[in-house]
Amino acid sequence: MLAKTRAWLNSMGERVITEQDSEQDRLNKTLLIFACGLMGFGSILWLALYWAMGIKFSSTVPLAYLAISAASLACYIYTRNFELFRTLQVSLFLFVPFVMQWSIGSYVSSSGVALWALLAPVGVMIFQGARQSLPWFVAYIVLTVVSGFFDYWLTPGLESGVTMQGIAVFFTLNFAAMSTIMYLLISFFVRQRDRLQATVDERNRLLRVEQEKSDALLLNILPAPIARRLKDSQGVIADGFADVTVMFADIVDFTRISAELPPQAVVELLNEVFSEFDALAERHGLEKIKTVGDAYMVAGGLLEHDGVNFAVDARDYSGETLHLALEMREYMRLLSSKRGMNLSIHIGICSGPVVAGVIGTRKFIYDIWGDTVNTASRISDEARSGIILVDAVTYQRSRQQFEFEGPLNVVGKGKGNMRVYRLNDVAQHLRPVTV
Repeated sequence: MLAKTRAWLNSMGERVITEQDSEQDRLNKTLLIFACGLMGFGSILWLALYWAMGIKFSSTVPLAYLAISAASLACYIYTRNFELFRTLQVSLFLFVPFVMQWSIGSYVSSSGVALWALLAPVGVMIFQGARQSLPWFVAYIVLTVVSGFFDYWLTPGLESGVTMQGIAVFFTLNFAAMSTIMYLLISFFVRQRDRLQATVDERNRLLRVEQEKSDALLLNILPAPIARRLKDSQGVIADGFADVTVMFADIVDFTRISAELPPQAVVELLNEVFSEFDALAERHGLEKIKTVGDAYMVAGGLLEHDGVNFAVDARDYSGETLHLALEMREYMRLLSSKRGMNLSIHIGICSGPVVAGVIGTRKFIYDIWGDTVNTASRISDEARSGIILVDAVTYQRSRQQFEFEGPLNVVGKGKGNMRVYRLNDVAQHLRPVTV
């Protein structure tokens, strides 16, 4: 029986407050039903007191209120017309207290029962807003003035069977009950509002967390300045750069290595290698462009890093690219020893103009194009295991900082004869003295 009753109450509750209701709608409905409950409790109290005192006619007013209020609630549960239910309830809040006062006598003989009508404009202010409550407040003032005017002709309190002592008691009860109801209603509203605000704050916090994750994911795909431009504008992002240093690095004989390892081990190896390359590139202020299979592409001079525009001095990002190449080669040597495998890379570097931009609408990619990119790729193809080859432009601007061999002549696919230089190490006079 208890389970059936609980199920019935749950079904009634779902008809009163639906899943489609917004948080504000839920709050308004809850407040109105709460106010109806408080007014119903007060009506039962007044009905019992008036009946005990023998004021038969006046006791019918709260009885009629209870009947009409219950009927309006049943109508709302059946039709789900909240606007009609709200209008009927607020009208009862406004008119019933004045009807009770008129049935008893004057303000004094009724002990100021009309004060209960103040719940109508205050309730509308809470349920709907200040502007919507104004007509109800005007109606309350008009009824108050009319009641005061007709106090001269209404039946005195003593003739209606209420003594002066009783009037004093009823004054106390009216003011205490009405003040309690107003306090409870506003207190409930404030608690619900605070709970709603806490929910909103938590959702905003979660939204910020998701936004940070989204931004971090976007930064893993695109350079930070490009990501900002993409978020600020939906237009095509394309830039031309007069001088950029591009580097291609390929793992030597990776096809054979991948055939000898299980798929998971292949992915783990590439992830380990490229994660380290990413960290090294970031440390040198260079921009990783992409990975294609076992090839790793990075560029210097495309963007500002840490507030320094390397385009001011081409040797800055060119030198950083060469440092990166040496560190990548050394890392592969150490990884070979660690894993007991023959792992090495060959690298090609070229400096010159490129075009850069974002392509795609769903899966973004930041890429660079131009003869400089093609040349760096061809130079990388011609480099043997562990060899770093650079073009003549990169050599000219970095020869004071690094040790080179050459020039060497290589034939690149689709490029013909190319003059390149082999990078060996950092120049002796730049190496720190070790003790």
